[in-house]
Amino acid sequence: MFIDTHCHLSTEDYEDINSILLENRESGISKIIVSGCTRDSIIETLFYCDQYEDVYCTIGYHPSEAGITTEEDLLLLEKQIQNKKVVGIGEIGLDYHYGKEDISLQKELFHKQMKLAEKYHLPVVIHSRDATQDTIDVLKEYPTVKGDIHCFSGSIETAMIYTKMGYFLGIGGVVTFKNSNLFKVIEAIGLSHILLETDAPYLAPEPYRGRINSSKYIPVIASRIAEILCVSVDEVSKKTTQNACTLFDLQ
Repeated sequence: MFIDTHCHLSTEDYEDINSILLENRESGISKIIVSGCTRDSIIETLFYCDQYEDVYCTIGYHPSEAGITTEEDLLLLEKQIQNKKVVGIGEIGLDYHYGKEDISLQKELFHKQMKLAEKYHLPVVIHSRDATQDTIDVLKEYPTVKGDIHCFSGSIETAMIYTKMGYFLGIGGVVTFKNSNLFKVIEAIGLSHILLETDAPYLAPEPYRGRINSSKYIPVIASRIAEILCVSVDEVSKKTTQNACTLFDLQ
């Protein structure tokens, strides 16, 4: 059995949520953790958590929301994270890919949500794009907070920094891409700090690249990791499931 530790679930992307979840279960996915990272997606994500036993979530405001997130939104988030199906805060972080015009707002929002994680002893799911050093600098200010570096695609050196800080690395479909160097990171760190994720509906693995992604493709990702480490898929399943249950306090 597998856990998809980071995906998105919305009627905007999938016509039939029931069918998607059924396909996941038939593919050996025991639990999924859905990320709600905008006002609207948080509401929809919490609805699915209430409806389906195997759906959990992390909620928080994505750095792209920095310019529109209000204090009222943050107060509502603090109330919502006390829902028993909310297992973490995220995805939160920094994204400089399209520029740094709102860098101060991004950092302010990031800090406020890290403080919530610290206050409620919750893990965080970190989005970091073209902002590695600033992300690391912020995380170091909250040494008791642990979490997941979502969609990790950095260097071995960066991976070592994160794992020494107690963070796990979310590995998804990118590891199957022919031009990906993630295999070097996985060889260096092994299974002890790896979480499986899809980031569905984005970043479908080979040979499904370009299609709408789904948690049902987690075994494809696991198979590639097993190949890299010369271990069985079962071992990848057991260790990554253990990692996810430890970080997100899943039973």
